Amino acid sequence: MPRRRNQARRKKARRSYLAFGVAFFIIFVMLSLLLGIQTVMALMHDLPKLNEDNFSSISQTSKIYAADGSLLAEIYGDENRTVVPLSAIPSYLKEATIAIEDERFYEHGGVDYQAIGRALVTDISQGRLAEGGSTITQQLVKKVYVTDERSFTRKIVEAVLATQLERTASKDTILERYLNTIYYGENAYGVEAAAQTYFGKSVTQLDLAQCALLAGLPQAPSAFSPKQDMAAALERRNTVLQKMADLGYVNQAEAHYAASQPIVLNPSAGGIHEPYFVEYVKQQLIDKYGAKKVFEGGLTVQTTIEPALQAAGVEAIKNTLNEDGDPAAALVSIDPSTGYIKAMVSSQDFKQSQFNLAVQARRQPGSCFKPFVLTAAVEQGANPQKTYYMSKEIDIPLPGGGPPWHVTTYDHKYYGASSLETAMLHSDNTIYAQLVMDIGPDKARDAAERLGIKSPMATNPSIALGGLGQGVSPLEMSSAYATLASNGMYAEPIAITKVEMADGTVDYQANPQPRRVVKDGVAYEVTKVLEKDVQRGTSSKASIGRPAAGKTGSTENLQDAWFVGYTPDLSTSVWIGFPDQQLPMDNVHGGQVWGGGFPAAIWKDFMTSAEQGKPKKDFAQPKEKPEFKALKGGFVLYSGGDAPTTRADGYGNEGRTTTGTGRDNGNNGGNGNNGGNNSNNR
Repeated sequence: MPRRRNQARRKKARRSYLAFGVAFFIIFVMLSLLLGIQTVMALMHDLPKLNEDNFSSISQTSKIYAADGSLLAEIYGDENRTVVPLSAIPSYLKEATIAIEDERFYEHGGVDYQAIGRALVTDISQGRLAEGGSTITQQLVKKVYVTDERSFTRKIVEAVLATQLERTASKDTILERYLNTIYYGENAYGVEAAAQTYFGKSVTQLDLAQCALLAGLPQAPSAFSPKQDMAAALERRNTVLQKMADLGYVNQAEAHYAASQPIVLNPSAGGIHEPYFVEYVKQQLIDKYGAKKVFEGGLTVQTTIEPALQAAGVEAIKNTLNEDGDPAAALVSIDPSTGYIKAMVSSQDFKQSQFNLAVQARRQPGSCFKPFVLTAAVEQGANPQKTYYMSKEIDIPLPGGGPPWHVTTYDHKYYGASSLETAMLHSDNTIYAQLVMDIGPDKARDAAERLGIKSPMATNPSIALGGLGQGVSPLEMSSAYATLASNGMYAEPIAITKVEMADGTVDYQANPQPRRVVKDGVAYEVTKVLEKDVQRGTSSKASIGRPAAGKTGSTENLQDAWFVGYTPDLSTSVWIGFPDQQLPMDNVHGGQVWGGGFPAAIWKDFMTSAEQGKPKKDFAQPKEKPEFKALKGGFVLYSGGDAPTTRADGYGNEGRTTTGTGRDNGNNGGNGNNGGNNSNNR
């Protein structure tokens, strides 16, 4: 009897405890509901607005493309994202995402109470947070409208906004926004960026196994990333595949086959091609649109660069400068008719130096400036074939007094009475020094500026020889010679042909508008001289078996070496030198570097490849020939069969106060003497 009474008392006590527990739970739930209701009521006035702007303004990656449509680079700030329509996303990826993230997506109204209850039971049974209950809609709301702060208040706001969003947007719209917004690891936001990051292809090209892998990433992007932990990624992918089979999205055979496939990543995905050119384009975009629009605005940028020509430029430099300790080189090639930049190559490693030698370097051009002086002279009536000067060591008085300008040829060889054309082929400094004094350094500078030189130039006699105060870039030189190639029509160098906004509207379309800066007859006369220079002058190592014109350039102490030349189709400049210091190139591959040597060889190699398969074209005849006449300042004109007369002003040959610079004899280490040893601004 006592035992039965004790058992009865214990049962009664248990019922009392149970009743108390149930009552406590009910009170707790009621208080929680009341608190939740009060919280929601208090927050209703401060809830974020579900504006479309929140979705339309999400950051997107800008993309830069080459002229052939290949991707050069993706530019982004904190989030790498490319928005794509739901119709472009494979069904497998949509189904895999729903299966693993929110299997009742098409049934709930924004909050899945069944999923919450199931998650609560799972978490309690496993003693940890093993399963979440957030729907796709809630995850989207959290990403776009609220913070990642873990709090009861935030969860309530998230649930309320998810419910509101379900009332204003369709399920497909919500799914599309989710797939374009969520984080997939490796700085990839949205499915397109994720597909490119992991597989190097568009999301439209993904198969079932790849879709399952991406769908499994958002829950723990770092832990499941195949780039971080391949085994974990494989297990997670196969979990997604099995869940798809369980829900009927695929059959078991399809799931098994996909699960048997290895994960193959694209190691080159996300790389930048032609980084120097990309940086050049990026800066132009930032100048026009601002950094935020460029890095977050989802711009689609089409450019002028030709990958095949870029490769040809790189190869040409490597074929010539292929030993440790060699100087650096830069090459720029431009279409004369449009100004489109077709190649921009620097031999430096972008990872070690972001300084773009093709654009940012300002180096002395040497005798490459002589065509600008000749242009100014022809504009004043000089006939290149019949205007003569005496080739001789000379002292030229300078305006304002002071020591005279002493000019020599490099090897002190002189040719007596020589025409401007012959002097160009010899690259004779003494004659072009006299010429610039007669036409005026300001006229030479004006011609250079009109042709395309934008860097500041010193208005002094040394402009004739590209000496001190005349620093220019390979881009400028290619552009200026392109103006001669197009018979005096200057076209602004263009790198960008089209810019599209994220919504597809075209904001910019290139519209080249060449303008006449030099009469066609004048430009043609200069081209004829430079064409002969390639045929039999200092530039003969650049001959490519088709009409081409060009000029060599070297500077004092062999610190810079140039060749700039053009065909009717393409104008290309090549520069060689040490970028960080003004060091003489007097022992490169056992010899000295002159404009007619290595630079001409690189130019020839590149242009041979660039012009391959194109029909040979002669330079266009001018519509108007220049009017030649005798000019003031001591020009000596050869007329008929008469010998040239001596200059009336008779520059002397006494004293030596200032030495000019260099020569261009096409000689690298004694390899050839194309057209003679020339002057002293090489």
